[in-house]
Amino acid sequence: MIVIYTSPGCSSCRKVKNYLKDNNLRFLEKNIFSTLLNKEEIKYLISRTDNGTDDIISKRSKIIQENKVDIDSMSLNELCDFIVDNPSILKRPIIIDDRNMQVGYDEEEIELFKKIKSIPRCDDGCPHFEACGDIRQEC
Repeated sequence: MIVIYTSPGCSSCRKVKNYLKDNNLRFLEKNIFSTLLNKEEIKYLISRTDNGTDDIISKRSKIIQENKVDIDSMSLNELCDFIVDNPSILKRPIIIDDRNMQVGYDEEEIELFKKIKSIPRCDDGCPHFEACGDIRQEC
């Protein structure tokens, strides 16, 4: 299953959702402001990046700039707590499935999500199980 992390008013998020709908790809949308992320989910997202936190955190965000927050000096647990408290520092959208991860909307890169041949069954070990386990079980 494709999971997209979005926020209201995000034009790139709308583009991703429209692309997925137009290509009949099932997805679960998680608004980062109304669906609180837990630490395990954040750790999972970080583990899937190529360049660590630089891929998913906007160091130009208002919260980081105004408070002179040094993300690089934080432990993983401190960083996860900070993201839980300040989800607006995440770049958006974050699109993820069992094989691919993309941050932002890129017309060429999003094609990778069309190549899904099968959707694995979800179990309680999945970081998204609480939100989408039933949907995955149906697949």
